[in-house]
Amino acid sequence: MAFISEDFEGMDVALHEARLAGARGDVPVGAVIVHKGEVIAAAGNAREVEQDPTAHAEILALREAARVLGTWRLDGATMFVTLEPCVMCAGALINARIARVVFGAFDEKAGAIGSRYNVSTDPRLNHEFDVSAGVREEESSELLTAFFKQRRTNP
Repeated sequence: MAFISEDFEGMDVALHEARLAGARGDVPVGAVIVHKGEVIAAAGNAREVEQDPTAHAEILALREAARVLGTWRLDGATMFVTLEPCVMCAGALINARIARVVFGAFDEKAGAIGSRYNVSTDPRLNHEFDVSAGVREEESSELLTAFFKQRRTNP
């Protein structure tokens, strides 16, 4: 699959957010939203910090992007995220009318835009978005693997 240079730049920012989340004790997933060439939102997972089951990086970034743009309709925006979004996050991406999602690591257990489910192109839903998968996949996977390995050895 061919990727464009902006894919790598966006994923660099998402990886930075993932590292910050991991340093806070959250699963290291980062998300960034770019609109018209500008980063308008960036977040890392914060479920542990906020004690909020919905505080996934994607949800937090969507909330910030909507605040910045003054609308929940994120037409034309691209999300970069280090892990394939889950069903909750994929549903939020559809509701936000996101144009494209670029992700790093596949999530074989809960991925909802290609691995387990394919919400992004389900014709029964009111919106579809483009997906580019596997950008910075190795780096994204390594962050997750290292985080969970440390959790198992130092509970």
